Amino acid sequence: MINKITTEWKGGMTFKSDNPSGNSFLVDDKVEGVNKREGLAPKSLMLSALAGCTGLDVVSVLDKMKVTNYDFKMEVTGELTEEHPKYYHKVKLDYHFYGINLNEKKIKKSVDLSVEKYCGVMEMFRQFAKLDTEIHYHKI
Repeated sequence: MINKITTEWKGGMTFKSDNPSGNSFLVDDKVEGVNKREGLAPKSLMLSALAGCTGLDVVSVLDKMKVTNYDFKMEVTGELTEEHPKYYHKVKLDYHFYGINLNEKKIKKSVDLSVEKYCGVMEMFRQFAKLDTEIHYHKI
């Protein structure tokens, strides 16, 4: 499978990038002396891609396991190298599940399947970063 996107310069430090889904978004980064941001920073988008990829896996597997009545969010922290080109060399992904009767066994299995088997973005990150994951259960 081949994916193709088109990214167009919109002036200043802003680019508009499309996606095979047909949607588009703006990309920009910090510019000294400019507080207004139009889009999302490229390196942060990488962390969002990681969370999105594994999140889709987890929700899909939990759905197949008939797990319902939970809320779910992820926090991804990336540590950049000191020298240029700066890249993430350490990444921590925290999975947070909220609910009254959380099925911790099935939740753990769904996360493990994503981390170990399904998430291609996670596998890409493993090529250049130390990757840690942790599951947090919040009973409400």
